[in-house]
Amino acid sequence: MNAPARALKPKDYASDQEVRWCAGCGDYAVLKAVERVLAEIGADPAGTVFVSGIGCAARFPYYVATYGFHGIHGRAPAIATGVKLANPELDVWVIGGDGDMLSIGATHLAHTLRRNPDLTLLLFNNEVYGLTKGQLSPTAPPGSRTPTSPLGSVESPLSACRFALAAGARFVARGIDTQKDLTGILRAAHDHPGTGFVEILQNCIVYNDGAFAAITERATAAEHQIHPVHGEPLLFGAARDKGLRLAADGSGLEVIEIGADGAGLEEVIRFDRTNLALATMLASLEPPLPVAIGVLYDNPAPVSYERALRAQEEAERARIGEADLGAMLRQGPVWMVTA
Repeated sequence: MNAPARALKPKDYASDQEVRWCAGCGDYAVLKAVERVLAEIGADPAGTVFVSGIGCAARFPYYVATYGFHGIHGRAPAIATGVKLANPELDVWVIGGDGDMLSIGATHLAHTLRRNPDLTLLLFNNEVYGLTKGQLSPTAPPGSRTPTSPLGSVESPLSACRFALAAGARFVARGIDTQKDLTGILRAAHDHPGTGFVEILQNCIVYNDGAFAAITERATAAEHQIHPVHGEPLLFGAARDKGLRLAADGSGLEVIEIGADGAGLEEVIRFDRTNLALATMLASLEPPLPVAIGVLYDNPAPVSYERALRAQEEAERARIGEADLGAMLRQGPVWMVTA
């Protein structure tokens, strides 16, 4: 992909379309973060494509001054894979919501993650269907009262990050719509050679306002979030006086208090972003335990899907030469069907 003729600023990636999300929607912050990343990497608008499905998040391609494809419900990962296979030089981003990608689109998402094409895939999670007026989504917690669960949901919710890890994703991260470090998380996902999957906790101010307030309130965020750093101990808290260690029964992670003299620090796990088991445990944390924000898993595959496929095609072309499609269709037994 060629760099643009001149250095572009974040505002240069904003299209001339009126941004039509509800006032106060977290999508505005995500859009600004993406524009900053595009400017940082010097993205060529003519070589960049945003693909979306259906939902509030799916408006995204209209608001970025690049190429875009507004697909149908749940199919954005499959469409984006086709775009990347057709032209591997394109920088392809995929945008969708939790309802779009984890309900009707769950199969497409799973197979995209296991194939690992070089895409940057953003899943906006607001735990509700926003565009169609607040129905229950696959990530909604038990007890959620919505038009489709008026007595409160009795379903077990899907964890987007655990889903991605189970499907074979090689890069999994979680961010928060309004946090400054979202830009860094998106940049890391983009730089990953393969599918970079990011779940973004995004507030729907109309139908599910405050869904993540327990972990995002500034006054208490330090106590309710943990930000893993590769090679560093898993510490959190305003005074960095709490850490995570493996539970005695090996079932998961538990909190340990760190003494003023550093007592207990030796029991705290050091984060390794290539450790799949640890990533799965971090992705599973939920209140009252701290929620993991940042890159949870980053372990690149030897080669991305589209490059492996292209190498296979080139080797076969070298073996047999350029094929004649017409001749191939007519080889072997051929017969004519008549009335």
